[in-house]
Amino acid sequence: MSGANLVNLVIGIAILALFLSRQLVTRRLSESYRLSVILAIIGIYEFADFLSGHPRGDGGIAAALAGSLVLAAAFGAVRALTVRVWRENGQLLRRGTWLTAVLWVLSLAAHLAYDYLVAGHVTGKNGGNIGDATIILYLVVTLTVQRFMLLNRVARQEAAGEIPLGEPQVPLGS
Repeated sequence: MSGANLVNLVIGIAILALFLSRQLVTRRLSESYRLSVILAIIGIYEFADFLSGHPRGDGGIAAALAGSLVLAAAFGAVRALTVRVWRENGQLLRRGTWLTAVLWVLSLAAHLAYDYLVAGHVTGKNGGNIGDATIILYLVVTLTVQRFMLLNRVARQEAAGEIPLGEPQVPLGS
């Protein structure tokens, strides 16, 4: 494992740990995408650095990236269904369940496995593979889709007057 590969993997796992810790505690439901934008910039930089060591036109890279981002979106949409949402003291609150955490871990494993199956032979200038180079982009897409789906679900529930007052006792995915 090269130095760049290891650094990208460690950064990705650290971000996953941050996401998990933030998902499993009660927090105010925010409509801000600031973290997604910051991480997207970092992810694009890492991916561009990876691409700088490749000739143009490598279909394996395009297939790996496209398929991985589709996986990211799918996992984000499914995870949004496992997050509890309720209103308390006038604020919308949310908290993920154990299933949310399991889906986060499976999501990252799916990203790395897909990369290995589709483009395992594609390595960058420092020996890093595309899965490690795109791990932050993957996490940004999956987090952003999860937040988007969750906010849409909440908007529908609020319009129908279905947001619980106080934490739900037996929510989906608990």
